This record gives sequence, C-alpha cells and structure tokens, in this order.
Amino acid sequence: MIRLYHGSNVSIEHIDLTRSKRGKDFGKGFYLNSDPEQAMAMAKRTTRFLNEGQPTLTCFEFDDIKAKESGLNVKFFPDYSEEWADFVVMNRKNDSDISLHPFDIVIGPIADDTVGVQIRRYIMGYLSVSRLVEELKFKGDHAVQYFFGTPRSIEFLKRINL
Repeated sequence: MIRLYHGSNVSIEHIDLTRSKRGKDFGKGFYLNSDPEQAMAMAKRTTRFLNEGQPTLTCFEFDDIKAKESGLNVKFFPDYSEEWADFVVMNRKNDSDISLHPFDIVIGPIADDTVGVQIRRYIMGYLSVSRLVEELKFKGDHAVQYFFGTPRSIEFLKRINL
C-alpha cells in the first residue's frame, strides 16, 4: 500500500472523474502526490486561485500490488525525459474530454506549471525537446505525481482519515 495525498480547497469524499480538468500533465483525471507537503502547497495554490474554501488534504491508500495484478495499464516515467516532455505537451494541448493515451494510471514527475510559454515555443518549433525537458522540470524538490484516469483505476484508492 502506498499513501497518497490530494491537495484542494475542499475535502474529497468521493472521486468524481467528471470534475477533472482538461489540459493537465497526464490528461484529464484525478491527481495525487506521495509528499503531503507538496500536496498541501497545491491545496494552498488552488484555494488562492479559486478564492474559496480552505486548503485541505485528502488522504488515500493505493493498493499498487492489486492494481498491478488486475491488469491495469500503467505508465511509469522514472524521471524527466524527452518521452515524458512529449507526453506532457500532448496532454496539455488536449482540449477534449477524450484521452489521448491508453493508460489507466500514469506515475511520473510534475511539470512546472509556470512554463506554458515554453510549451508554446516548443509546439511552434522554437525550442528543442531537450531544452523543453529542462524548462519543464519542477522547481524545488523532485516531485512525483500519480494520475488516475479511469473509473477502474480509482477502485484501487481507499480514502482514509488523517
């Protein structure tokens, strides 16, 4: 079991994938972090951005063993790479509700959200993919995010009280 945290402006009682936003690093889905401090930083940022609610951590246990045994399609990016950067760009450009990849779960580094201009420069051909990788690296500690994008994937998450 892995303990994961979701930072938001409200407590998450039940995961509702229809509330997920488009254009995120790994697509439209539910995102968690294994570091409660990073998740709380996201909760504070979300609360400031929405100007409502209170920074809140919701904790989940992820049964990674059962998930692997179930045949879920999982993609793991061990570190920042050109493959990861292309994957992030593909998903951030997607403005539809249809996933552009076949994965139930994606695990990998968080992209720095302040580099939208760099992604546009890459798309327009002004920036190489290797330079984009450097620009997208999260500033601060190496941050890993867990993406759950299908109803089947969230079955392996159990909400727990802190």
